[in-house]
Order: sequence, then C-alpha cells, then structure tokens
Amino acid sequence: MPPKSKPAAAGGLSRLLAIFAVMTGLLSAVVWLVEQNLDRFYIFDIDHLGDVSKRAIAAHGNNTRDVVSYIVSELSERSPAHVNLEEDWVFNNAGGAMGAMYIIHASVTEYLIVFGTAVGTEGHTGRHTADDYFHILSGVQLAYVPGEYEPEVYPQGSVHHLRRGDVKQYKMPESCFALEYARGWIPRCSSSGSPTACPARSTSRHSGRRPGSPAGR
Repeated sequence: MPPKSKPAAAGGLSRLLAIFAVMTGLLSAVVWLVEQNLDRFYIFDIDHLGDVSKRAIAAHGNNTRDVVSYIVSELSERSPAHVNLEEDWVFNNAGGAMGAMYIIHASVTEYLIVFGTAVGTEGHTGRHTADDYFHILSGVQLAYVPGEYEPEVYPQGSVHHLRRGDVKQYKMPESCFALEYARGWIPRCSSSGSPTACPARSTSRHSGRRPGSPAGR
C-alpha cells in the first residue's frame, strides 16, 4: 500500500501558512505600535530646521557651502550625539533624478540630508511613508501635480512639504541645494525607485570628503 504523502504534505503546508499568518500579525502589531509612538523618537524640530535655514541664508546668501556649515554647526550644538560633522558627499540617484547628498542624520524615524546638484536634474519624488520637508537653500525647485496646469515654485528660503502618501514630478532647472528632512516610518520606504514607494536612493561614492574639509568636520 503506497504511503499517504499527500495528506502529510497538505498538513505541512497548513502549518507553514499558519506560522506565516502569526508572524505577519505580530509584525503588523509592532509596526502599528511604532506608528502610534513615532513622536517620541524624533530628534529634530521642524520649526527649528526652517528657522535655522532662513538665518543661514540671511547670513551667507548664495554661498551655499557656508549656509550648510552654519546649519550643521548649530544642529551639532543642539544635538551633538546625532549630527554627522564629516561632510562626506555621495552621488544619489532617486526617482530618475541624479544629484549628491551629505547625510547629517539617519535613523528609523527620521533622516536629515543636504541634497542637490550644481547642474540641474529632474525626476519623481516617490510616494513617501514619511512627511518630507525640502528647505531650499539655493536655487529654485519646481514641482508638478497631475491635473494642475501650473507648476509649484519653491525659491530659496521656502519649504516644499511633500505630505506622506503624495507623489509629484519635480525639477531643479539649474543649480539647487536643499536641506531635506523626512520624519515618519523610514524603514517602510522602498528602495525600488517606483513611484509608489519612497525614492530609490541608489548611492555611489565619488570623491568622498570635499577638498579641504578636515576630518570630523
């Protein structure tokens, strides 16, 4: 009489599916719990980031390097354990747009970077699982929402707030740099680069630390 392998296989599959369902439920519960308590983990204050960006621009105008230095220095004074002072730039391809970024801070609940390019770029924002605040430090950023007939225009000193779940086309026609701050559930951002996920941050190290930048600065 042949062994009854089919019922055994079916039973194994059922157990596997049950385990998967339990694990999915537990993971969903953890994600929900974190979502409800995200505010407890934030390091940076949105209003302060906007204020320090405007003061840096007022002090240094179109000297973007000094604007960035001003911002990072003040942030380091407020949160020394959470600010990266090593100005290490890497190329970044996100949503079809290419530029470079300097990571000031990155964690499970927020990231703060300087992103931009000296030659212009264009792409899509991606659909974030976090609120994204784009503080324009130099240049101009344009954004487009389907159904509109005019672009959104964000000049130096303004903030482009991309709300969680929204997606836009954006363009930096010429040189443009911004202090980008995202707060929310960062791990749920996808690296696929599709317009239904956070932008793909495919990075490539180019020249490392900028010329003349001392270590730890």
